[in-house]
Parts: sequence; C-alpha cells; structure tokens
Amino acid sequence: MDTMTIRRLIAEGRYSYSRHAERERQADMIFTHEIEEAFRNCDIIEDYPDDPRGPSCLILGFSGQRPLHAVCSIKQNPEEVLLITVYDPSRHPARWTDQYRRRRK
Repeated sequence: MDTMTIRRLIAEGRYSYSRHAERERQADMIFTHEIEEAFRNCDIIEDYPDDPRGPSCLILGFSGQRPLHAVCSIKQNPEEVLLITVYDPSRHPARWTDQYRRRRK
C-alpha cells in the first residue's frame, strides 16, 4: 500500500465504506466532503501487511483543523479504497500523541 495510490483514488472518488466505517462516520458526524479533503492529503501512520482481511493501513488526514483516521485497504476490480473504519481521533486525545500520528503507550 502506498500513500500516492490512496490519495489518487480518494481524489477520483473511487472509495467505499464498510458497514462499520459508515456507522463510525455517522457516530462521529463526519461528512463526505471532510473525508475527501482529509484523505486527498493523507499519510500512512501504521501499516498492517498481515491483516487477516488483507493488507491494510491506518491513514491520517486533516479536514481544516479536524484530524481524521481511517483503516483502509485497496480493492481490485474495480480499483478503489475500502474504508474499513473511519473516526475522529480528537474524540479520544488520551490515546494519541504527536498530532494523532502515534499511539500513546
């Protein structure tokens, strides 16, 4: 997985939500335009190459000042980003450090 592919697919509108991601998006009141803004300029902050669901990663992006995280993978045929979960890490500041880039130990 690479950042440039994720950014390109998000910018092209080629992404979808898992049921879990959709529930989390709604619970945190995250709008589609915020996801598109945040993840067009995202960074991979954790990589999960051995995830049982397939290779995935945790990305961080910002919509204005609002941080957003998503665990995502790349689906093939058609190629698109699958958002497995999406949430606002600022709702749990005790879990994150370094501007939401690293988990607190």
